[in-house]
Amino acid sequence: MNFKQRLNRLKLNSKFTLVMVLLAVILIIVMGGLLFHNMNENVIDENISYMQHTMERNKDNITRNIDSVNMTTQFVLSDDALLEVLNCSVDGNHLSTKELLEFYNENISSLEKLVNNNMLLYGVRVYASNDLVQEMMPILYKNSRMQKMDWAKEDMETTWEYAYQDKLFDLNEKVEKNKIVSLITPIDDFVNGQIGVIETAVSMSDMFPVLYEEIENEWSCLITDEGELYLGNYDEEETAELITNEIQGIEKSETVLTEYKRRDGMHLIVSSVYIKEMGCTLVSVQDISNSVRQLYQLGLSLIGVMILLVIGLAVIINTIVKHLLKEFYIIINSIRNIQKGDLSVRIPESGSDEMGELGRQINIMLNRIEQLMKESIDREVLVKNSEIRALQNQINAHFIYNVLESIKMMAEIDEEYAISDAITSLGKLLRYSMRWVSGNVRVYEEVEYIKDYLALLNLRFDYEIYLSLNMPEIIMQQEIPKMSLQPIIENAIYHGIEELAEDTTIYMKGIIEGEDCVIEITDAGKGMTEEEIQVLEKKIAGEIETSGGSGNGIGLKNVQDRIHISFGERYGMSFASKIGCFTKVSVRIPMRFGQKGESYENSIDRRR
Repeated sequence: MNFKQRLNRLKLNSKFTLVMVLLAVILIIVMGGLLFHNMNENVIDENISYMQHTMERNKDNITRNIDSVNMTTQFVLSDDALLEVLNCSVDGNHLSTKELLEFYNENISSLEKLVNNNMLLYGVRVYASNDLVQEMMPILYKNSRMQKMDWAKEDMETTWEYAYQDKLFDLNEKVEKNKIVSLITPIDDFVNGQIGVIETAVSMSDMFPVLYEEIENEWSCLITDEGELYLGNYDEEETAELITNEIQGIEKSETVLTEYKRRDGMHLIVSSVYIKEMGCTLVSVQDISNSVRQLYQLGLSLIGVMILLVIGLAVIINTIVKHLLKEFYIIINSIRNIQKGDLSVRIPESGSDEMGELGRQINIMLNRIEQLMKESIDREVLVKNSEIRALQNQINAHFIYNVLESIKMMAEIDEEYAISDAITSLGKLLRYSMRWVSGNVRVYEEVEYIKDYLALLNLRFDYEIYLSLNMPEIIMQQEIPKMSLQPIIENAIYHGIEELAEDTTIYMKGIIEGEDCVIEITDAGKGMTEEEIQVLEKKIAGEIETSGGSGNGIGLKNVQDRIHISFGERYGMSFASKIGCFTKVSVRIPMRFGQKGESYENSIDRRR
């Protein structure tokens, strides 16, 4: 028996319990993984923050030490008496005993006090460019003394020398273990050139205490721009190799850079900062492997606790599921009755838990089904009634057309051709108005309707209203909502032309603008003021409520709304007017072609 068969033979409550336990296990694994990940990230972030802060503090200490060394060096360089003694040695002049005593008591003593008062300094030594100077310890020395130093060379430049031993005196005693770092500064004279060298020395442990701090799982080193590596107390081969591997590709940045690395099972935090004044990079490495290992042990303990929780959860879930299934079978029996067609069945109230909510939702669904069935029946009845009314209207429209044709024939028999033409226009107008159209119409259809409208309208006026057309053929073929241009013509007549009561012309002009076309309708009526245009635009936009009555703008608003519905908000009407001169309404619609190759005249003939 395979796993699937065994699963199918389980009872429903066992299946529920198994599914819920699996979901719980997955959730616990996901949440545990996220928790462990966050804890691991927190450990790393805390150590990165610690190394960042420590490195910034070390940088500040080193910067203060550099400032102290530079200030001491500048103080020595500003001693004119010292410079004079060095120049005399270069010139071969010898000072008298009195002058030497005065120089020693006044200048050398003050420099010695400066060195003694600065706890940072290992010493300040001034080396002459030759051996003709009188040595005055611990400040002034001959050139031969300097040559004993590892850093001595002929052309001295301002530079920092690292981790060298003090070999000033020839002593047979064991060389001092502590090494020195010094700022070497040549003393240049305008006339004599280089007349000496200043060695401002600080012990490596005082200048870079981080190299000599014995902190568990932390190591530091100093690497110069020339690639020389100084490890301080960390001279062990393993430690040196570790640090050497981690400083590969260290970026020279005066801002402290700290990152997390994993190498050979070790979890390391590497922090570095570039000391620009000294041309070197300080690097610190922290091994957080123990912290990460403890975190893993904690994670294993949490997994054990979670397993116990899952076992207890399985027992609780199984008990709850058995209780829920009692109500479930009640709902199952009710659903079987509903499937037989009995929609009057309602599930009894069974509490406020999920099963009770399911029963209530099924009852709501049954009520909704009965309501939808009733609405569907009512809708079908309404559709049938609408079809009957549409058929009646169609019959009435045919009756009206037939009557108008009879009257037209009677007028032509009596040779009343004006009446015949008026009836023809009225028939065409009624046919266009009463014709049901599911979509838009062509512009030429709307223009023909306007012509018929004006022909009938001129019958009741003592003056003539002419229509001037300047419409390209391509615009005539475009689509536009039915009865969208006629309300503009009507509005122009009743609000712009009728009060003038004289012959006039309404101009219709079509303009192509890119993928749009603009139909301009201009009348030579009384025009409008800027305030009237603004009020009209607000009415059309729906910002001002329109009501019945003359000049309320509701017809134009309907036109604007139908254009928006058909083509979108960027299309519609705009207005321009000058009081006493004209009013122009511009209708913007998109370029949409109907039947290709169909001309304006052929379309009219086909419609007739």
